[in-house]
Amino acid sequence: MGKDTIADIITYIRNADRDRKGTVRIASTNITENIVKILLREGFLENVRQLVENNKSFLVLTLRHRRNRKRPYRTCLNLKRISRPGLRIYSNYQRIPRILDGVGIVILSTSRGIMTDRTARLERIGGEILCYIW
Repeated sequence: MGKDTIADIITYIRNADRDRKGTVRIASTNITENIVKILLREGFLENVRQLVENNKSFLVLTLRHRRNRKRPYRTCLNLKRISRPGLRIYSNYQRIPRILDGVGIVILSTSRGIMTDRTARLERIGGEILCYIW
C-alpha cells in the first residue's frame, strides 16, 4: 500500500473486477471500513468479512459479478478517485455533483463522517469529495 489508502482500495477493487476475481483482501482502517460499508449498502459488494492474520486486520470483499452472460464481459464497477493528497476537492451540499442523474454515487468525507451524496444533501452538509462510483 502507498500513502493514499483510498486510491489503493479503489485500485484493488477495480483491478479485481476487471480480472473477474471473486474476492479482494484489503487492509482494514477506519476510512476503509466506512467506504466498504457504503459500497455494501449501495449494492456494489455482495459480502464483507473481517480477517485477522499476524495481528493485522484485513477486510475480505466479495464482489458482485454479472454471471452467465453470453456477451463480452463488462465491468460492474466504475470507480474514480477525485480528491487526492496533492489536490483536495471540496464542495458544499448544493454543488455536489450527480453521477448519471443519481444512478451513481459520490462518497464524501464530511464533518459527520464518510457518507454518500444523497445523505449529505439531506443533512445539508458538504465536504471533501473522495470518489465517484457508478
